[in-house]
Amino acid sequence: MKQHTPIGMNRTGMQMSTFDSAGMARSGQPDQMPSAPGDDSMLAEVRGAYIAEADPLGSVPVPGTLHGAITTGVQVMTGNQPQLLLDKLGERMAFERTGTRLYDALITKFDTLQDQTTGMTMADLQRIRQDEARHFAMVAEAIAAMGGDPTSQTPSADVAGVEAMGLMQVLTDPRTTIAQSLHAILVAEMTDNAGWEMLIALAEDQGQGGMIPDFSVALDEERAHLQMVRNWLEEATLGKAISDGVSVDDVSDANSSQQLH
Repeated sequence: MKQHTPIGMNRTGMQMSTFDSAGMARSGQPDQMPSAPGDDSMLAEVRGAYIAEADPLGSVPVPGTLHGAITTGVQVMTGNQPQLLLDKLGERMAFERTGTRLYDALITKFDTLQDQTTGMTMADLQRIRQDEARHFAMVAEAIAAMGGDPTSQTPSADVAGVEAMGLMQVLTDPRTTIAQSLHAILVAEMTDNAGWEMLIALAEDQGQGGMIPDFSVALDEERAHLQMVRNWLEEATLGKAISDGVSVDDVSDANSSQQLH
C-alpha cells in the first residue's frame, strides 16, 4: 500500500553531516553569520520599482453584446460595480473548473492504488466531481445573465489559475499518496468555501439577489465536501475511521433540502 511513509536516505538535514553540524550549531558566533555584507533591502528596492511600474494584471472586458451593454449600463447608473462582481464570478468559475480537474486526478489515483485506508469510495469522488462541474456551469450562466462573456479570463480568474497550479502538481505527481493528495484537496476545498461565501456577500451587495439561492446551494455542497475530505484525510493519516463523518448522501440531502425551500 502506497500510504506507507518510509524511512530512507534523506540527506537534507544538517545532522547528516556530523563533521560540520557541531560548528554550525554554535549560534551567535561571528563566524556563523552570513559571510556577505548587507541585507535584502536592495532586493526589496528592485521589487518595489517593478511594482510601481507594473500594469494591472488584466481587465474585465467590456460587454460584447447589446444586452450586455444595457445590463452593465443599468447597473452602473444604480451605483453598482458590475465589473467587480464579474471579476469574482470569473474567479469562481476558474476555480470550479480546476476543482473538477483535481477530482479527476484523485479519481485516477484512487482507482489505480485501490486504497482502502479511508471510508472514501469511488461513488463519493464521482459525486463531488459532478458537483464541481455543475458549479462551473452555474457560474458561467450567471456571468451570461449579467451580459458578460464566460469565456473571458478576468484578473481574479488569472490569479486563481496560478494559485491552483501547485495543487494540481501534487495530485498528478505519481509519487504522492492518497493522504498527500487529500491534503492538497483540503486546501482547495477550504479556499472554495471561502470563495463562495465572499461571492454570495458580493452578489447581495451588488443587488443580484437572484443569484443567491443557487449560490447558497453550492456553498452547502462545498461545506459537505470539506467535511468529507477532512474526515478522509484524518483516516488516512491516523489509520482509523471517523465515526461522525459526512457521507455522500449528506451532500444529496443538502441539495434536496435547498431545492425544496
